[in-house]
Amino acid sequence: MSPAGAIENEYARRYPAEAAEQLDALPARELAAATEGLEPDTLAVVMEYLSPIKNAGLFERLDGERQLAVLERAAPRLAITLLGDMHEARLDALLAGLRPAVREDLERLLAFPDNTAGRLMDRAYVGARVSMTVQEALTRLQESSIRRARSMFVITPEQKLAGRVDIQDLALARGDEPLRQYMQPVEGVVETLAPREEVVDLLDRTRLDSVPVVDADGRLMGVVRYRSLFRAIEDVATADLQKMVGVSADERALSTPGFSVKRRLPWLHINLLTAFLAAAVVGLFEDLIAQVTALAVLLPVVAGQSGNAGSQALAVTIRGLALKEIGMREWRKVLNKELVVGAVNGLVLALTCGLGVYLWSWSLGLALVIGVAMVLSMIAAGISGALVPILLTRFGQDPATASSIILTTVTDVAGFFSFLGTATLLVFMLPQ
Repeated sequence: MSPAGAIENEYARRYPAEAAEQLDALPARELAAATEGLEPDTLAVVMEYLSPIKNAGLFERLDGERQLAVLERAAPRLAITLLGDMHEARLDALLAGLRPAVREDLERLLAFPDNTAGRLMDRAYVGARVSMTVQEALTRLQESSIRRARSMFVITPEQKLAGRVDIQDLALARGDEPLRQYMQPVEGVVETLAPREEVVDLLDRTRLDSVPVVDADGRLMGVVRYRSLFRAIEDVATADLQKMVGVSADERALSTPGFSVKRRLPWLHINLLTAFLAAAVVGLFEDLIAQVTALAVLLPVVAGQSGNAGSQALAVTIRGLALKEIGMREWRKVLNKELVVGAVNGLVLALTCGLGVYLWSWSLGLALVIGVAMVLSMIAAGISGALVPILLTRFGQDPATASSIILTTVTDVAGFFSFLGTATLLVFMLPQ
């Protein structure tokens, strides 16, 4: 490419794709000098055809005035590529130098909703051109800072996705062979607003290390890598753990006491109401408990076991819903499975617990009561642990937010009622 001058600007204005291809072949340190004579309008158009890594290298080496001039004229895709992964402090400083209308538009472009492909994607992907040779593609990969990638995506001069190539295939190929010869079709793509669940499903089906993200015109915007998606799922999972016990997802270990109290207190009041409901069930059998005081000692055993069993079923069901392993149509299968699990666990625990109670009290009646109650409460816990999150999802609610409190109420009531109800029926066998 010739030194900066009017002819070079005219060439780039008329043939931006060819100019970008020549720039792509230059080392990053030479890009700023090679584009010095380009007018901002022309430079912004040429940069639309550059690979993201070269774009980042070029933009970083431009002076502040030319950076602002490019952003003023940048197409949406180019703006997202240049600014998307920029440090927040530097981004704010750069946006502050733009006209208000341009700044507001760029802020809107960058504001992808949470848990969408646009928010999860890496914009610094390694893309190869269809016209490249194997050696040129490998050189581009070596010059990049991307590590542990198993494939690279191939793009047309218009930045549209053409296919992908396995890096292992490139390593074994001759350097002068055309890259097109090793190109494979892309199994699936997602758009920037695709939800996280769609990306998870695509990665699960294709078993690839990354998923390409395209805009409405099919131009490659970035890639969602498996490790980025894993981190996002981990963040959501830990937030769900907090929500399941009535803690706000945005509370942190070092949040202020006032913030924590404000977030937790409403759920504690709701939990208090459900606790009174469980207490009311116990109150129905007040005379029986006064007559057989051993029942009061054993009440927490039944409630605790049913609560644990319900939490196990709840966790498995919520995970299945989150990972799209089950949907509303599978509710019968999930219910039947948890019913069987609850019955089997209940029978085994009934024998263990019954034996322990008998050795403690030497009362066959008391052992029989807690055994029957254990089976009934474990079945109820399994059913409620499966149904509560499914029903909340069916009615458009977040199952992680209220499932735990509802489940606790159901298991406590079921445990108390089955234990004290059975004791009422077999009171003649209990020690007075």
